[in-house]
Amino acid sequence: MANFYQEDPHLSSLLKKYLPVPFYQWADRELHAFGEHCAGDIDERAIHTDREGQPRLVKYDKLGEEVSRVWVNEGYKRTVEETYNTGIVGYIHKEIPGLGRKGNYVYSFAQGYLLSHAEPGFYCPVTLTMATAYLIDHYADEELKERFLPHVLATGEIELYEGATFLTERQGGSDVGANQVRALETADGYRIYGEKYFASNAGQCGVAMVLARMEGAKEGTKGLSLFLVPWEENRKNQKLHIRRLKDKLGVRAVPSAEVEFDGAKAYLVGEAEQGFAYMVEALNLSRICNAVASLGIMKRAFLEARDYAGNRTAFGSKLKDFPMIQDTLTTLAAKQQVETSAVFAMIHRFDQLCANSDQPEEEQILLRLYIAILKKETAEQAIHFAHEALEIHGGNGYIEDFVTPRLLRDAQVLTVWEGTGNILGLEVLRLVEKYQADHLFFQEVSRRLAALPESLRVLREQLELEIKRMADWLEEVKKADREIRSYYCKEIAKKFASVFESVVALEDAAESNGRNKDVAEVFMQSTWNSGTYQTDPMTIRHFQRIVESSQHAAVSN
Repeated sequence: MANFYQEDPHLSSLLKKYLPVPFYQWADRELHAFGEHCAGDIDERAIHTDREGQPRLVKYDKLGEEVSRVWVNEGYKRTVEETYNTGIVGYIHKEIPGLGRKGNYVYSFAQGYLLSHAEPGFYCPVTLTMATAYLIDHYADEELKERFLPHVLATGEIELYEGATFLTERQGGSDVGANQVRALETADGYRIYGEKYFASNAGQCGVAMVLARMEGAKEGTKGLSLFLVPWEENRKNQKLHIRRLKDKLGVRAVPSAEVEFDGAKAYLVGEAEQGFAYMVEALNLSRICNAVASLGIMKRAFLEARDYAGNRTAFGSKLKDFPMIQDTLTTLAAKQQVETSAVFAMIHRFDQLCANSDQPEEEQILLRLYIAILKKETAEQAIHFAHEALEIHGGNGYIEDFVTPRLLRDAQVLTVWEGTGNILGLEVLRLVEKYQADHLFFQEVSRRLAALPESLRVLREQLELEIKRMADWLEEVKKADREIRSYYCKEIAKKFASVFESVVALEDAAESNGRNKDVAEVFMQSTWNSGTYQTDPMTIRHFQRIVESSQHAAVSN
């Protein structure tokens, strides 16, 4: 694969849909170059970083003095420089030279999607820097903004400060309200004491956004405040220490550490005891990043499986000529395309909310719902796609010479980062119970289905029947006691995702070419009627147009 962007004509069609014409024309050129770079040098560096060039902790210098410095290889440093210089973070907040306007999240996430084909481990620091930029831009005072934000948004003109967001503590984990890290106010400002147990991008960040509890603050999440902690100044003054780097299953490119703060200098961001509320906003942004990384792994896994099946001969035939391989590839291609459409539709809504924070509360509730269900669904699918790609490769798929083992290792963390399936299920349940998100969801879905053309009547009526079944089931669950409702929370989230993605699939079919209708039919079959007997299996009938025609289109581009 020479260019990940050229391999994905559907991504280009989504950008054309969501970006103004001049912006799209500029973005299309930039992404062509970036897609080639991701498939080439960045991919090669990712292999080296995963195998031989993983981050290492340099705890002491040659004189025995503690330095707590994290070493990264030279290729990783080049990837950092080149990627941030494209504006993957900076152009969300500042004007793009020569274009006369700021970028947005749709464009940034298109970059992140391509990057995650090659190096989802490095997309984690990018995600953390995006969240850091968001928090500083939205909540820091003018003095802090002027001092730190230009560095977080750097695109080559000044020194880059990558970001980090430190929440997790040993005794709390997902239970952030149990956090114990303290912030003491002194004559020369705030000082941070305590330990963050899973601190990603430690040693590489220029600033860390840290949740801590001030003296006399309330217990639980309502007593947490947000602080900006300059990294290098505190490291040099031995006010923070890295105890050790985590030996992780995957995403080995990002250094994740146990960090101890021993009087680290810090600056309060926003209002005291509002830190968790601010961090939840950043967490929602990070969950979108997580979904985008999952999509990138899904697409890379599909591409590897497709190309291997097209080249490998077994029992006298190419693998791609066997019905079960065609079924797998067609199902994967349809799912990945629909899920990409769903995620970028959500990103477009996020952009609109960022541009106009006065949008109705109902819109904000729906966006939170979509972020939760799509983060959960994409993360689980990334593992599934990596598994399927590995299996199509057979024994070769288990060998580290191929990318498939790394895809599987890297995918696994995406179900954990930014909220596990259990946490996301509980978030969905809370949105239903507190804000009637289900009613808002069904109202929106009904409006969107009503706008579909008559040519999609059969698929629309099938989906309407499934929605009725889901709504009736959900009403029964809502009548149950708390334990039973929480028992079903992940299933609730799954059903929301299936319905939402089905609506998106039908809308894509209505807007575009006949191939998208084939995709919608396959998606609906695999989502709602999987396992039913077919004399003329749909995935085999549509294999050529969904899988092979898209490959030819990518080559022609």
